[in-house]
Amino acid sequence: MADYRLAQAVDPGHDTRIFHFADSVFAHLPRADQRRWAQLYLQGLLTTPGRKSIRRLAAAVSAAPATASQSLHQFISASPWDWMPARQELIRLTGDHLPLRALTIGTVVLPKRGEHTCGVHRRFVPAAGRTISCQVGLGAFLATGEEDLPVDWRLLLPEQWNEDAKLRERARVPESVRHRPVWEHVLDLVDSVSTALPRRLTDRLPVVADLSEHLDAGRLLAGLERRGLDFVVAVPGALPVLPADPRVSRTVPGAAATPFGPVGARQFLRHHHVLPPRAVTLAAPGGRGRQLRVVSELVRLPGSCRTYRLFTEWHPAESRTPRVWITSLTGRRVEQLTTLAQAQAGTGLTVSLLERDYGLLDFEGRSFPGWHHHMTLVSAAHVYDRLLHAGAFGTRPPQNACDSRDRYFSARPKELTARW
Repeated sequence: MADYRLAQAVDPGHDTRIFHFADSVFAHLPRADQRRWAQLYLQGLLTTPGRKSIRRLAAAVSAAPATASQSLHQFISASPWDWMPARQELIRLTGDHLPLRALTIGTVVLPKRGEHTCGVHRRFVPAAGRTISCQVGLGAFLATGEEDLPVDWRLLLPEQWNEDAKLRERARVPESVRHRPVWEHVLDLVDSVSTALPRRLTDRLPVVADLSEHLDAGRLLAGLERRGLDFVVAVPGALPVLPADPRVSRTVPGAAATPFGPVGARQFLRHHHVLPPRAVTLAAPGGRGRQLRVVSELVRLPGSCRTYRLFTEWHPAESRTPRVWITSLTGRRVEQLTTLAQAQAGTGLTVSLLERDYGLLDFEGRSFPGWHHHMTLVSAAHVYDRLLHAGAFGTRPPQNACDSRDRYFSARPKELTARW
């Protein structure tokens, strides 16, 4: 009870819309004090300038920061609350209020010191140009065409974390959580988002991901195909492909035609494409378009009868090697496919924004639940800001008003319009 009274000691000028949003997202928390600390942590992420350590958050939202800091730390790092219902609610709210264009997968690298923080390992990071100690996470982002909203996360555990019982116990890693390949994590994120969104949305929401550095990217393509989901995925240049027409044979100068066996995707586009490169103009900020040439061909994957389109930027005289993309959207124009592939760059910009403005890198705890709790609150802060900026609250009823959030977004529209 003392903690709950302390949570009331907040600047009376705070924006109550934050609390109503938090009430909806964290309605599943069983105790009133947990819901209140979720509200205050969220408020702190949105209002605290600079580094968002728990001490600074507590100072921003409480008149008794020392005690509030202890309670916020307990709520984030030690309290055993389930983060998945909150993320499912973020997915549903985003789908209700914003037009969705794609589900993108982004990677976050979180530098860490020491050896006991959950999932920490040494890795070469191209952006840093060196090997660092870090955590690596995968995020699911709902892209609208103007912005990407983070709605779910997975923490990648290196293989050495599978068997070290003492390390796992210190970091409170559940027994069921083990090292998994990236493609499995991606499918897990896709399933999570698909569960929360109506089928009419997931059926037309392509998955955009970059697995160009993962030799097992074909496993992801097979998983998405089994789920009946469309995709635009960057794959390794060595991914084996076949011509879409099985009757096509390979011709080599000075030799007879031979059956066309699997060829690496990059080699196929460079040496066996039939269609000439196509000029494409991509929209850019300020109205200036970026022009590039794209080459594409229809292909099959070994062991599959389905036809896909392979495409990449065309730079025959340069040493650079742009990403090779494969898509199930064979009926889309190359311009549309290239634009979808560029959504991956938008996800990277959102990650930078989360680092700069929403405290993505500022979690100081070591535990597996703590990491997920913090990432959930970071996502909630960003989604709140974007939905509010879009005028989503109090302006129109949700498209799928069918659960507990109706209390806040549609039950009493006149009152809520005034509050939101």
